[in-house]
Amino acid sequence: MIDRMASLLNMKRGELTLGVLSVVFHFCVLGGYYFLRPVRDAMGMSSGMDQLRWLFLVTSFVSLGLVLAFGGVVAQTDRRRFIPIAYLFVIACLFGFAGLLFADARAGGGLIGTDAETVLSQGVGYVFYVWLSAINLFVTSVFWAFMVDLFDTDQGKRMFGFIAIGGTLGASVGGWSTSTISGMTESVYLPAILMLIGAALFAAGIGVMLTLDRMALRSEYSRHTADRPTATSSDGSSDASTGGSFWDGATHVAKSPYMLGIGLWVVFMAISNTLIYFTQANIVQDTADTFSQAVAGFAQFDMWANIATGLTQIFVTTRVIKKLGVGWTLAILPVVTMTGFAVLAVWPVFGVMVFFQAIHRATRYALSRPARETLWSVVPASDKYKAKPVVDVFLYRGGDVAGVGVDSAFAALGLTLGWVAAATVPLAGGWVMLSSALGRAQQKNVEELAEAEATADV
Repeated sequence: MIDRMASLLNMKRGELTLGVLSVVFHFCVLGGYYFLRPVRDAMGMSSGMDQLRWLFLVTSFVSLGLVLAFGGVVAQTDRRRFIPIAYLFVIACLFGFAGLLFADARAGGGLIGTDAETVLSQGVGYVFYVWLSAINLFVTSVFWAFMVDLFDTDQGKRMFGFIAIGGTLGASVGGWSTSTISGMTESVYLPAILMLIGAALFAAGIGVMLTLDRMALRSEYSRHTADRPTATSSDGSSDASTGGSFWDGATHVAKSPYMLGIGLWVVFMAISNTLIYFTQANIVQDTADTFSQAVAGFAQFDMWANIATGLTQIFVTTRVIKKLGVGWTLAILPVVTMTGFAVLAVWPVFGVMVFFQAIHRATRYALSRPARETLWSVVPASDKYKAKPVVDVFLYRGGDVAGVGVDSAFAALGLTLGWVAAATVPLAGGWVMLSSALGRAQQKNVEELAEAEATADV
């Protein structure tokens, strides 16, 4: 039965346990986040779209500080310690936010955006929005950095689609649960309760990660070599800790055309996501009358998008990446973005937005994400934990800022979705060409690494 299951999932027998634990870890990480995401979105749009755009700008600067601080921690701490530390930091912050909201509610305060809103609830709402917007990319980047540390390029192509299913299941459960809970109550304690549920899932994720790490160290099917006395990374440093300084991530990205290319791809993606996000927020704002309804509305978008993602991951992902290769798999997302905006320009209604968001999210997480993470399998170990967050967090938020600028310009000029659709055409064209180039560069790096290893063996 185990052999049949491994064969069905395109794995080797010894990889199955590691793959399943990775799925559970991903479930906990994204499950925890999707209990928080609808709360963040409802808080962000509570004072209007102009305020939401300013929050996006603040988030980009906070993201830079967070990435640099994390680079300093990575330089001085081995991975078995700093990954749990990162998630413990998230849990501590969530307890802090929830405690402040509980205290405000007990004192008679109300939620942000309501008539009973207080200075404290407004402050917590804005800070929480910026914090989670920065931290969400960070926690997923750390997860995938750990995955590319465990598995090589060939394993990534075969296993990352399956591992991504765990995150989709967690996100689906989180989105559905949040939508259901929000539909049952208008309680002022709702955001705090959802924050504590998210914290519990992150805590479970720490336990799974430590178990996975111990098993990977003993497995011949993992390239994870942390704490093995003779192990060194591909850049010559010890795997026990990455060493260097907190600036290394930013400087390594700036000096590497390959990582700059990945960063530009992420910027293109962020611009498209931001335009979709503001379109979605406008629709929710027009249809929701209360905070709970806004939370439920955003959660419904997330739920249907994650269901579409899960179906794509189960039936499509592995076959597409294997057949098309990394580059052309990455090129699917820009085409979907351009087509979706063209359709939305004709029918700008809730149902079409839900469908577009579902297809875009499915393409982004089920196809583009595993392919994009495979790009990082050929870089040194230290760059997976230092340079990768610079790309995944700071450059992504830089793309958000660019997206906000485009959205603000369209809003100021009173232009319609048709103009947004037209603007995505040159964006998608450059994005497709970049995707193809990255695929070729990744394959070249794989061949060079294989040649170097063969020479070393001789």
